[in-house]
Amino acid sequence: MTWSGRIYGLTSSPNGVKDTCYLMPTWTTRRCCCTDDEDGRSAYQLTLDSHPTNSFCRPESLPISISIQNNYSCASSLPFLAKSLLGFFWLRPKKEKMTKQSVVFSDAGALSNSSINMPITLTVTKSSMFPYISGKKKAFKKQQTVEGRKNARVDSMKASSPSHIKSPASLLVADEDYCTWLLRHPSALSMFKQITKASMGKQIVMFLDYDGTLSPIVDDPDRAFMSDEMRDVVREVAKYFPTAIVSGRCRDKVYSFVKLAELYYAGSHGMDIKGPAKYMEENKAVLFQPANEFLPMIEEVFKVLVEKTKSTPGAKVENNKFCLSVHFRCVEEKRWNALAEQVRSVLKEYPKLRITQGRKVIEVRPTIKWDKGKALEFLLESLGFADCNNVFPVYIGDDRTDEDAFKVLRDREQGYGILVSKVPKETNASYSLKEPSEVMDFLHRLVDWKRLSL
Repeated sequence: MTWSGRIYGLTSSPNGVKDTCYLMPTWTTRRCCCTDDEDGRSAYQLTLDSHPTNSFCRPESLPISISIQNNYSCASSLPFLAKSLLGFFWLRPKKEKMTKQSVVFSDAGALSNSSINMPITLTVTKSSMFPYISGKKKAFKKQQTVEGRKNARVDSMKASSPSHIKSPASLLVADEDYCTWLLRHPSALSMFKQITKASMGKQIVMFLDYDGTLSPIVDDPDRAFMSDEMRDVVREVAKYFPTAIVSGRCRDKVYSFVKLAELYYAGSHGMDIKGPAKYMEENKAVLFQPANEFLPMIEEVFKVLVEKTKSTPGAKVENNKFCLSVHFRCVEEKRWNALAEQVRSVLKEYPKLRITQGRKVIEVRPTIKWDKGKALEFLLESLGFADCNNVFPVYIGDDRTDEDAFKVLRDREQGYGILVSKVPKETNASYSLKEPSEVMDFLHRLVDWKRLSL
């Protein structure tokens, strides 16, 4: 059973958080005590009552017990509870008589600030629980649907790359939505022990997107450099696990950024794959390019698009060999629709090419059935793991195009997909990380864990 929403605004009392704390405005605290468990960890028990005068809560709401276990002091960890507890819900008893039930959610809450490792267990008496959705939120969603029908093209471009929200009211809604989303896609840092436990006895294979995963998203795609520290940790990861970079970029371009010969590189959304002989059967290097026949056409369309988009300030067309990227990150939003129309008008003459959407980029790709998910499967097969149960693929990416790989892992029921995002998105990934710095932390922990297990 899951729910959506969050509990707001944790603040401490003047006497110290260890004595009491307040969840405002939705909840008031009945009790807060601190004990030590058998492992010497501090366990904090908060019993919360719904606020009887709060308009968001019904009088029949029931007390909720929240147990927090962590390796930090109460004072240092509890202030982060407001960001991690995902339970802006109420309980409504059914009309018929019910027996007392206890529903336990273990490790359900993942911290939005993943540097605090705080598994959370919520124990709820009674069995009826459902999310709160305000009339305003329903009206907002309805309005979004109407506007989306009016201008689906621009809305799609906006959805691919959410802008930074500045309105305080919007920030509150965004924060609530993100915390709710974390219920379904917890932080991979908070759930690191669970991930490594699931991989025991299996060969981990790492798949990493580049832009927005190993490097920050920047205005100029030619300057999307990864840090030396990130390069070092990727090099360490490759010492212990077969590791591939899977990107929409041209393979040669990605290699010029990463500069690690021991990795596999799948450029052009997996349509240009090359790798070392290190892990391969018969010690043969990999080279696979399923879209070779499209090269002349893509080169032709590239020249046309460069000329066509000259009238749009800030637009940049990038030739990624087997696909093209029209970047609009530096284009004024009012010009997005016109730019998209320019691209579509060119593609009308090339039915063997199709348009897909990325993070502030319009992708032009061959119509062949090949994507990052297919590339993942190809690489696993090349490594000898086609039909094996002892493989544990981990794919980390931030883009809509990474969803094909996430879906493959979910369908195979092997390994995990990890989405890099600060905002909630529909995804097939199991876990999440906020930004490249958290990706680096995750990779560091993975290397340290492997070293200790040897």
